[in-house]
Amino acid sequence: MQQHTLAAPITQTGVGLHSGVTTEVRILPTEPSSGRYFVRVDLPDMPIIPAQVAAVNHTVLSTQLGKGEVYVRTVEHLLAALSCMGVDNARIEIDGPEVPLLDGSAKVWTANIAEVGLVSQPIDNQEPLIVKEPIWVYQEDAFVCALPAPETRFSYGIDFDLDAIGNQWHSWSPTAELGDASASFAGEIAPARTFGLLHQIEHLQKTGLIKGGSLDNALVCGPEGWVNPPLRFANEPVRHKILDLVGDLSLLGNFPVAHFLAYKASHNLHIQLAKKILDLGF
Repeated sequence: MQQHTLAAPITQTGVGLHSGVTTEVRILPTEPSSGRYFVRVDLPDMPIIPAQVAAVNHTVLSTQLGKGEVYVRTVEHLLAALSCMGVDNARIEIDGPEVPLLDGSAKVWTANIAEVGLVSQPIDNQEPLIVKEPIWVYQEDAFVCALPAPETRFSYGIDFDLDAIGNQWHSWSPTAELGDASASFAGEIAPARTFGLLHQIEHLQKTGLIKGGSLDNALVCGPEGWVNPPLRFANEPVRHKILDLVGDLSLLGNFPVAHFLAYKASHNLHIQLAKKILDLGF
């Protein structure tokens, strides 16, 4: 296996979900074995923030990387797109504190990557970790675990007391061939948009969150059903949870060979599992 980087730069501008701040992102090709990393080009000395588990410093309703005032928030959709489209090495320049939400999914990022294509890099890729025994974390009835399996797979379950969502399960596995894996991700997972509950919106806004949220970049569900249909998939909410899980676990570098199974989990539990995998060092 070889590593890959982008064949050409990508530029996108948009509003951050929580900050409401408009930022520009430039994703650039970079050297072999440099990994995926952010650069805050708006700050003095343009500090680098690695897309690694150790850099996570906040996990409330999104995943944030950095330290102190040097951080970048809501990285999960972009990182899911890069990792599942086969981009091992990327320099992600951003001129603000939060990655744009765009349409609430990874569809735009995925299309951008497919448009510019990849360049193979003459270095053997790191062999993936192989999970050899069950690893899990939980909080009340929510959990996420990694189970020994012959191939990498992501399965997720959600359960909401709203008829339009209810109990949903979905399972997805990237295939061995890079082209097949990227096409599968682009078709089945990337288009799934973030979603929110109508009765929670006012509270989240009062606590300083979702300043950039709108009906154009998030699905909203209430007692009477979806406020802004149609859905892209009948089970779009749970597919989006897989997107979040994939993005968070991409901070491991390569996806371990395991069946990742989650139920009613969160970014916090996703990251706890990633840390536990690193600590056990399979």
